[in-house]
Amino acid sequence: MGKKAKWGLALVVAALLAVLGYVAAGPWLAINGIRKITASGNVAELWRFVDFDQLRASVGPQIRERIARQLLERVGSSEQPQTLAQVTELIGKRPIDALSSPEGIQHLLRNNILTPTPAPSAAGSGAAANATRPPSDPLKDAVTHFESASLFTATVPNADGKPLVFEFRRDGLSWKLTGLRLPES
Repeated sequence: MGKKAKWGLALVVAALLAVLGYVAAGPWLAINGIRKITASGNVAELWRFVDFDQLRASVGPQIRERIARQLLERVGSSEQPQTLAQVTELIGKRPIDALSSPEGIQHLLRNNILTPTPAPSAAGSGAAANATRPPSDPLKDAVTHFESASLFTATVPNADGKPLVFEFRRDGLSWKLTGLRLPES
C-alpha cells in the first residue's frame, strides 16, 4: 500500500470516527442546548432540540389515560365509553398542548416544578419562598443512558421523587427531545 493510500485511509477513518463521536455526543449536545435556551428565555429556539409534534404524541395518551382513570374512579363504569372518551379529550387538550409547547418545556425546566418545595423556615414560606429560589436546572443532574442506538433517556426526579424520563431520539445525525414518560401517579 502506497503512502498516499495510507494517508487517504487514515483520513477516511478519522472522518468516520469524528462523525461517530458527534452522533454519540448528540444527546448531551441536545440536553445542553435545551438547558441554555430555557435559561436564556429564548424559547422560540427550542425547535432546534425538541420535536413538538412527537412530544405531543408521546404525552397525549399518558395524560388522557390518567384523566380517564380519575373519571372512572369518580363516576364508575356506568358511563358510556364514548362519553368518557369525549370528556377525556376535552379535559386533556389544553394540558397536552401546554406541556408540549416551547413555553411548557421552559416552565417545566425552569420554574422549580421538578424540585421539592423546601420546608418552611423563618426566612419565609409558601409561594414567597418559592419565588425567591433560583430557577431549577433538572437536566443538569439527570441520569442518562442509551436504550438503543436511536433512543437516549435522561431521568430526573419530580418534586415527589418519582422519575420523569425525557426521551431523545436520533434523526439522522442530530438528536431531539421527542417524548416524556410521566411518573406514575
